[in-house]
Amino acid sequence: MTNLQRELTGAAWRKSSHSGSGDQCVEVASLSSELRAVRDSKDPNGPALVLTPAAWHNLLLSITEA
Repeated sequence: MTNLQRELTGAAWRKSSHSGSGDQCVEVASLSSELRAVRDSKDPNGPALVLTPAAWHNLLLSITEA
């Protein structure tokens, strides 16, 4: 198991406060080196998208501009 896999396994995942009670939720976790991980809350054992600080920043900008 790689260090990143260990981090993802032990990560503290949180849902957006905008998720409400619906089932269309995304969870995010802060990892080392300022990396962020994003996953589907309905599939917590499924894949996670790991983003660099720049990619995370661009994702947030894209969301707020939509």
